[in-house]
Amino acid sequence: MTDNLHEGPLSPVAQPAPPKKLTRREERRRRRQRRRRGEEVLAWVLVPFICFGIYWGINAGFDFFGTSPGQVWDQLMQVKAMMEKRSGSQGARG
Repeated sequence: MTDNLHEGPLSPVAQPAPPKKLTRREERRRRRQRRRRGEEVLAWVLVPFICFGIYWGINAGFDFFGTSPGQVWDQLMQVKAMMEKRSGSQGARG
């Protein structure tokens, strides 16, 4: 039993090489990639909320003043027509 304890020297176990340390340039490049990815995700989440908020705000404003976009457009066209009449009549005088 004791004779097979000392059969010979053990073979060395191959250890994996430690991971190569990144250069500063590579670290910066990876940070930029992560930041850009994060900004992209944030944009995909925030932009729809911002657009919906603007839409909701405009509709709430119209409701508060008791009007609609069509009525506001018609009123603007009336003002434009009045301004054109006024500028046309002054041009005939001068």
